[in-house]
Amino acid sequence: MEIEVKSLFEPSSENDGFRILVGAIWPRGLKRNETEIDLWAKELAPSSELRKWFNYDPNKWEEFVEDYTFQLNRNRKRMEQLISIVQHHPKVSLLYIPRQEPYNYALAMKYYLERHISDAPN
Repeated sequence: MEIEVKSLFEPSSENDGFRILVGAIWPRGLKRNETEIDLWAKELAPSSELRKWFNYDPNKWEEFVEDYTFQLNRNRKRMEQLISIVQHHPKVSLLYIPRQEPYNYALAMKYYLERHISDAPN
């Protein structure tokens, strides 16, 4: 299993595998029927309060990841479903919106999945 992080606006590829958009808000100017997304994990996005506090500030990255991890742990049932999906695909691409690079929700989600995937039931 491999997890990649890439911009939603990068061209999709056969190498992307299962494509998951991580984010609560659909990106402006992009029509849903023009994207190749297998799953929109909007309910697993950081809370509005956490997103606003973080504001993509690299100095807040470590604390953001810690707080986001706490939020993901509180949504255990949905995270278990996502872990199961990831485990059943040889490759998964977590998609983010371009302005969020390099500190973004998808990268934090990747860290979470990599830490928890080996502990999850198959």
